[in-house]
Amino acid sequence: MELFPAMPLADWQDTKATLHRFVQIVGKIRLSAGIRRNHWWSVPFHLTARGLTTRPMGRADGKPIFTVDFDFVGHQLLVTTLDGRVASFPLYGQSVASFYRETMRALAALGVRVDIAIPRPYDLPDSGRPFADDTEHATYDTAAVTRYWQVLNQVSLLLEESAAGYSGKISPVHHFWHTFDIACTRFSGRVVDQPADRDCVTREAYSREVISFGFWFGDDTFTEPAFYSYTAPEPERLAEMPLRPGAARWVAQRGGHLAVLRYDDARAAADPRAVVLSFYESAYQAGAALAGWDVAGLACPGGITDPRLTARG
Repeated sequence: MELFPAMPLADWQDTKATLHRFVQIVGKIRLSAGIRRNHWWSVPFHLTARGLTTRPMGRADGKPIFTVDFDFVGHQLLVTTLDGRVASFPLYGQSVASFYRETMRALAALGVRVDIAIPRPYDLPDSGRPFADDTEHATYDTAAVTRYWQVLNQVSLLLEESAAGYSGKISPVHHFWHTFDIACTRFSGRVVDQPADRDCVTREAYSREVISFGFWFGDDTFTEPAFYSYTAPEPERLAEMPLRPGAARWVAQRGGHLAVLRYDDARAAADPRAVVLSFYESAYQAGAALAGWDVAGLACPGGITDPRLTARG
């Protein structure tokens, strides 16, 4: 299978819009039924051999423990309880409204009750419209969705490889349903005092100093897929720091700067894997140096912290 197959946003924009709302519905189920973790680590999806999973939800209190999984090979949604019962339905042929209805029906059939606090999209143009009323978004190209999942898996392994070099607090590699990106975040441990009027999502996400790495598929503000990194809070002169490869650049966004490497630039390279890893490392070195991180002390070459094993190579 080709590393980084072509993935132009224009080829699947309508499908992406539909799928984004599908995953937000399931993500809000995870938000409601999962056990909260710091920096919202409890909320994103993890990848599986066939798609995405919420991981087990519920509590050992006599109510069903369950998972919700997207199967992007067979193109089904599956709700599975701990005792092995399964309810499923196809992803194709659904509008957002019918997907919402079928998801709630599948949960109810297995005795799972979940109340979604705000059953509307988050931070999307139609955020005021309930999922149950959205018959507009109903495009689902199975080939494009499978390719999306395959690209996610390829990027996730690069993010895992990048993460292996850091021994400090670090998030899992996970897929955020609200922004539709896959990311991994390093933490320095320094507390960041957020403004009192900042929203609760941002306050929790950035209550500690971070350098984050990820990939998104493009949207209305950046209309092509790209690898990215940012440092928060952003140190002065960050956008003056060098990036690798030469095609990478700093992009002004929301009052700060993103390090960006276009997906098409990476896939055109002789060694795309090495280029992306070099990009992530250069962005980390830029942010960590200016923010005063203990780069040497937090290094973890090859995923090893034992000095004896490190010395043996």
